[in-house]
Amino acid sequence: MTLPLYAEIAVSVLLLIGASFTLAGSLGLLKLSDAMSRLHAPTLSATLGVGSLLLASMVYSFATGMPSLHEMLVMAFLFVTAPITANFIAKVHLHRCRDVEDLPQPPADKIWATRSDT
Repeated sequence: MTLPLYAEIAVSVLLLIGASFTLAGSLGLLKLSDAMSRLHAPTLSATLGVGSLLLASMVYSFATGMPSLHEMLVMAFLFVTAPITANFIAKVHLHRCRDVEDLPQPPADKIWATRSDT
């Protein structure tokens, strides 16, 4: 089955955008110096890259006449979990690479504290 020209162009552009974002995220993961910088590259770039690749898959499936919304579920899961994972990795980095004296004191209620002296 052949695709219409507009669908082929849209899928090609989305694939190129996704591949370039994913490549930039991978290179940033390899080349950046410290853990906090390396954390930023894959969470932002790779998320946008995979999102573009999934969007290309959705455009292709709708253009061929067999629509599939599975990609929407994957994209929603990815966009929800990537910032949460980055937050947890950043917290671990703060706990492992800093002394207790360098960290700010936790609030008195200790509800949101991630590290306390007790």
